[in-house]
Amino acid sequence: MKHVSAIGSLLKKIYRIYSNHILSYLQDKGFTDLRPSFLEILVYICENEGPTIKEIGSSCGLKKQTMTSHLNELQKRGYIVRKSSEVDKREQRVYLTEYGEKFKFSLFDVLELIEGNYSRRIGEVELERIQSTLENMHNKLSNVERQTLESRIQLNLSLDF
Repeated sequence: MKHVSAIGSLLKKIYRIYSNHILSYLQDKGFTDLRPSFLEILVYICENEGPTIKEIGSSCGLKKQTMTSHLNELQKRGYIVRKSSEVDKREQRVYLTEYGEKFKFSLFDVLELIEGNYSRRIGEVELERIQSTLENMHNKLSNVERQTLESRIQLNLSLDF
């Protein structure tokens, strides 16, 4: 019980430090209207040209309601625009605006700077080890979550008959 609680707490603290570093550097570059909750969404959009809302939500692990709220805010602030997919008009894709493209270049500069800072402080080998461990943990926990969901669906189907 102690391990899980401590790991969760440390991950939250580390993410808070990381997001504060990013926001601080971005504020220095003139992007003063961002919240930590926008960062993961914006990073995904900057790294993936025209993703669907579903792809963003899936990658960031956010519920549809939260995604809609964050995307509305980002659109209101001029970072993104939503457009209907040419393949499926029911599906919306998210694109960076001209302002969003300027943000993207600043974001990538900031991420490179932070990567260098963290590599010097922690060490490249240690960062790779931490990333590998966290990816392994995420994959295993995601599989448990997926299996639990599948079990619930099977149970509900069996109760329907």
